[in-house]
Formats: sequence, C-alpha cells, structure tokens
Amino acid sequence: MRKKLHIGNVVQINFFSFLYLIGYILGISMAINVYAEHGPKVEIGISEYSEIGGNADMQATTAAFDKNKNSKSTTDHSKLEELEGPFFDGREVTKACLGCHNKAGTQFLKNVHWTWEYKHPITGQLLGKRTLVNNYCTNAKGNEGMCAQCHAGYGMEDDNFDFTNEENIDCLVCHESTGTYYKTPTNKGNKACSIMFEGKNPIEWSKVAQSVQNPGRNNCGKCHFFGGGGDNVKHGDLSSALFNPSKEVDVHMDSEGLDFACVVCHVSNEGHQWSGSRYNMIAKDEVGLGKPGIPRQEATCESCHSSSPHPMTSLQGIKLNGHTDRVACETCHIPKIAKGGVATQVDWDWRTMGKLKDGEGFKLKEYTQGNGDHRATYKSIKGNFVYKENFNPFYAWFDGVMNYTTIDTKFDPANGPIDINGFTGDFNDPKSRIWPFKRMHTTQPYDKGNNTLVYMHLWGEDDQALWGNYSFEDSIKMGMEKNGIPYSGEYGFIETYSYWPINHMVSPKEDALACAECHARGEEGRLNELRGFYMPGRDYFKWLDIIGYLAIFGVFGIIFLHTMMRVLCKKGVIKICKSGDEK
Repeated sequence: MRKKLHIGNVVQINFFSFLYLIGYILGISMAINVYAEHGPKVEIGISEYSEIGGNADMQATTAAFDKNKNSKSTTDHSKLEELEGPFFDGREVTKACLGCHNKAGTQFLKNVHWTWEYKHPITGQLLGKRTLVNNYCTNAKGNEGMCAQCHAGYGMEDDNFDFTNEENIDCLVCHESTGTYYKTPTNKGNKACSIMFEGKNPIEWSKVAQSVQNPGRNNCGKCHFFGGGGDNVKHGDLSSALFNPSKEVDVHMDSEGLDFACVVCHVSNEGHQWSGSRYNMIAKDEVGLGKPGIPRQEATCESCHSSSPHPMTSLQGIKLNGHTDRVACETCHIPKIAKGGVATQVDWDWRTMGKLKDGEGFKLKEYTQGNGDHRATYKSIKGNFVYKENFNPFYAWFDGVMNYTTIDTKFDPANGPIDINGFTGDFNDPKSRIWPFKRMHTTQPYDKGNNTLVYMHLWGEDDQALWGNYSFEDSIKMGMEKNGIPYSGEYGFIETYSYWPINHMVSPKEDALACAECHARGEEGRLNELRGFYMPGRDYFKWLDIIGYLAIFGVFGIIFLHTMMRVLCKKGVIKICKSGDEK
C-alpha cells in the first residue's frame, strides 16, 4: 500500500514538475521575446546615414507640406515639356533646370550649401565643412565620399571636386517634393558599410523633376534633421519631430496651425542666398521690421515680432519688453530642447570605439526615446553615446561671434576641455544677450605631440579607413597626410565642448518661462550659473536689501503720516494757520 502510494506521489510530483518546467520554458521564451522587442538591441554591421532621404515619416507627410504655398507661382513644372525627360541622372535634370533658370547656377555657386566654405567677417577665420573639425564625426574633409550625401551637388568624392561647374549642382535635393529622392555616397566604403543602401527603389527622374517647388521642411530636414549620424544628433532643436509637429513641439511649424516651411523665416534676400547662419549669427537684431508677413532681411524673432513683442496694455507686458534688450526671445520661449519624442546626443566617447562581435562591427541600442524608437548607445565605428530629451538648455551671454578651434589651432591640454566653438559675450556688452544653447561633450582624438585636433580618415575601401580597420593610428596618420597637415605620430584623447544656439521648437506663449524660473536662488534658478551681475530674486546683497527695505518702509511711513495729518486736521484736533490769520 505504501509502495503504491509512493509510486503515485512520485508520478504526481513528476507530472507537476513537468508542467512547471514547461511553464518555466514558456515564461523564459516570452521574456526573451519581450526583451527582443522592447529591450536593448544588438545589430551587426553599419547602417550610418542610410535613413537620409528615406525616412518613412517624411515620405508619408511630404504631400501635405506647402500644398498651398505655391499658389502665387505662375509656373506648373509638371506641365513643362523640358521636364518630361527621359533623364538618366541628376546632372541631366540640372541641365534642364538651368535652361530656363539661367541665373540660378551663377547664384548658387556662392551659396554655403555649395561652397562648404565661409570666411568670418569679424574673426577672419576660414570656416565651413571643407575645413572644420567638430566633436561628432570630427571632419568632412577627407571623407567627402560619405559626407557629400548632404552636399548640394553631384560627384564630390574628394578635394578635386569642380566647384565652378554649374552642371554639378543638385537642384532636386532642395526643390523636389515627392519625398522619393535620395542620395547615396559618391564612393564605396568598406564591406560593413556596403549594406547601407541596398534595396532602395530606383529614382524616377522625370517624376521628381516635375515635382519641383519652393523648398519644404522635407527638403531641409533630409540633411539638417539627420546631421552628425542620426535623427537630432547635433542640434537638439532640429529633428524628424518637425516633419509633422504639434503646436506644443513648434508653434510656427504646427502642421494643424501656421505650418511654416523653413524658408518662411530663412528668406532668400539675394538669389539663392538664405538668411540665418550658425557661423555668423545675429544675437540682437536692432533693425527688424517687426511685422509678420512683411519681407525682411534676417531670420530673427525681432524681424517678425519687433523688440517689443509683448502687449503694452499691462504692467507685465511692459516689464517683459524691458527684458528683450538683455534676454534673447528663445531663452524664454524655448524652455526645453529635444522635444517631440526625439532625443539628442549630449556625450560621445570615441575611446571605446573598435569592439567587435565575431569579427564584425555592431550597434547596441539601449536607449528608448519618447516616440518609442531605440537609439544606439554604442557603435563599433564611433564608441559610446549618451542621450537626453526634454531638458533645460545651457545659458550664456552671447554676442553672435564664435571662435572656432580649427585644425591649425594649438592648445594646452592641461587647461581642461577645449571649446570647439568658443563664443564671446558679456553682461557689460550692449550687443550681448542671454541665449540658450545645447552643449555637447565629447572625448575625441588629438595630436599629442603638436597639441592640435586631427583629421581622421573614416570612410573608404582602403586598409586605413577607421570604419573598417578600427585603428585610430592608421586613420589619423592617413587623414593628416592626405590633407597635408603635420602629424607627430602620437595621438591621445581630449575632452571638448561644442555649443549649438537654440532657435527652433518654439513653445506656445502659455508654456514660456515664468519669472520665478530664472529669478530664483540656488539650483532652482535656470540662470544660477550666470554671474557678474545682479539679478533680483537670485542675488543677495545685505546693504542693498537694507536700503531697499528702508526705502519701501519710508514711503509707506510718509504716506501714513500724511494720511493721519489730513484726518486730524479735518477733525479740528490740529489747526494749521495761514499767515496773517492770527494776531
């Protein structure tokens, strides 16, 4: 009896153990699936920049952009015989465009989108993508094969590109409106990079040529939203969220409201020369017309809203207008950056570059941003990243002038982080105002012997390209030699900062900063780190406060005494005799 019972118990225990085991396996399987779907993702290979010109959201919403903006145009390009084709490449389309727009080529040859070069009129520095080093992918110079995807031309492979040939101009990148046009690298990268543009549909040249119109957000956003290697990586206020934004994301670009295209503010004053430059900014516009809809010269808030934008019918409006000479409009009206569910990079560490899985590069996606997309926190070709969204900007006094650390600039590494684009501004300077910035921190290579930044050879099929051999030593040596820059042969790593003035993603007026967010003591005050001037509510000077309190109490005391005198005189308690009334 006991034996049978024992056997039964064993069978029963084994049965439940079996069920438990099945349940455990199923649970683990479900957990793995959930983790695979929502958790960190590992992707083998490199897919940098393949989304440029192929963003699904952009294609879905392109048709809605600027649908009524060209109502004043006298030409319907879809009806022009010259654009019927057949065309076999972009240069043939450009030739057809220049056949009618016979001044456009000459005009565009001077545009910074074409020249990639700008000489600063104040500092005298030669700037532009053809020369500068940044703290993202470091340098376009020497890597034109990849970076030229965002050049408004055809065939830029290296420094031998002909900048005088009008037929090399890419008209479509700025003017086509189908959303199907895209650009690929002008030469090949290594094996890991070759998969980036597989499976794309061929461009229908006649279709995109016949769709041309004034640039819409889709045209500008293809490059400006995805600069630096991904969505909103660089600027913090320019992302795919602006393709179809709500009022809360941007009150001007609100797709259900004003629905501004970029060129509404970035107007073309002279043929193909647009206002608004990060190389030479206007920190305080004193000549803006101040009336929305009227032609203007600059892309500033004042050019539309004037320097007295708040209603003068209230004490608050008068007081707020008193701030505009010292505080940029963006400071109060862009209280958060990286809005709309798209994060921006705030830290990049190149030192960890080069880790491989089974001999191949990979990406590890451990950050899930507000819109649900996973962002890479590690890439074999670039290192580690940190992201943030919906955060407070960095504030500083700014007069519009920036001084860049160029490839020729020597510095002392012992002095701490290097400013890639240090700027000037001061409380005592009437041209300066408090501005919001995105501040980017990077740890990147530099020439340890010469104490300069370096050019790196990132893109190419050769053995020296970093995005293939993962060797800083080889890529820096090639990058410097290829561009004729002295190199000591020894590299190290240095911390750098870059500063990006914030202009976009303007919030509705009801979401603007309240007074107490700046006029507050301690960490609660947004401007707590700005020193060298007195700010009411934040700063405390004992004797100044005592004098202020005495003045206030003194005024009330005089008012009280005056009132009491009138009351006592009226009741006859006190008589004040006029001269001659009494003898």
